[in-house]
Amino acid sequence: MPLEVAVMTSGALGVPASDAAPHPREVLLGAQAAAVVLPVCDHYCGVEDRMRKSLQLQAEMLDEYGACVFDVTLDCEDGAPVGAEAAHVRLVARLAHETPPGQRVAVRVHAVDHPSFVDDMAVVAGELASRLCHVMVPKVEGPQDIDRVCESLDRYGASQLPVHALIESPSAVHQAFAIAAHPRVQSLSFGLMDFVSAHAGAIPSSAMGVAGQFQHALVVHAKLEIASACHANGKVPSHCVVTEFRDHAALSLAACKASQEFGYTRMWSIHPTQIRPIVEAFAPTSDEIHAATEVLVAAAHAAWAPISVGGTLHDRASYRYFWQVLERAHQTGRVLPTAVQGWFATNPVAVP
Repeated sequence: MPLEVAVMTSGALGVPASDAAPHPREVLLGAQAAAVVLPVCDHYCGVEDRMRKSLQLQAEMLDEYGACVFDVTLDCEDGAPVGAEAAHVRLVARLAHETPPGQRVAVRVHAVDHPSFVDDMAVVAGELASRLCHVMVPKVEGPQDIDRVCESLDRYGASQLPVHALIESPSAVHQAFAIAAHPRVQSLSFGLMDFVSAHAGAIPSSAMGVAGQFQHALVVHAKLEIASACHANGKVPSHCVVTEFRDHAALSLAACKASQEFGYTRMWSIHPTQIRPIVEAFAPTSDEIHAATEVLVAAAHAAWAPISVGGTLHDRASYRYFWQVLERAHQTGRVLPTAVQGWFATNPVAVP
């Protein structure tokens, strides 16, 4: 649920009101500092009934939170029945067109070497580009695959549509930095199941579970490489699924580990009951929002020069961190303290 946060006395000044005062994004964020802001949860669905229910849930939570806290990605890869791929992408197109503005809808197409990729892109790029927030491409092996996707987007005049890439093999992990560096890529996701399967039995099936995926050395290495590649290039690392969707405690623990220990700022959901625990796990606490507000309001009044708050020195390096706390609070539907609401009212966080 949205969270009301009290404001400390030192934050009651509010942000500087002058139109000439620079916005924190202009002052603090560089090329490697979360240049892209996305909802913290990406929900995947491919069966018609589940796609419709997911879009309805998104609309309900948009009203509840006052922000779109998760994307709905309509799945043409695993969602399409074999032999009915063309009909499925038409279904996805209808659902996307029916979705009201303000909701965030994406599509996962087939891999670039799949026979249905060309037909998928004809619909996604040719008919849906203005309606979608991004296109997800599975089984990306290197930047050359992204080039092929971009050639298709450009052919249909859809060069503005962001590309998300799913990393699912050891060779793709090796190419993670090159893929993340591609200017058209907005986010990298980790495909746990295919990654484990790609090792021909060298990684046990337990590494696909909620506990093992945070313990097996090769899986941990892959997750960290992807997260590091994204942060080095100002892109969004998106954590893999947890298949034990009925175990909410395990899911919450996994989401907290992904966020707090592995450097991920976004996570996949494959069941509607996973969405709220993921949003809550990736949201900052009231104490974190409180501290960020106190430091940033004081910093703004000092024209972003170094300051001392509570006996601790702060400068633009720590300001950047605290600003990202407030951005994440905004992304996850927290009700921001009055003292900093002006930053989001006059220059809201842009979610591509």
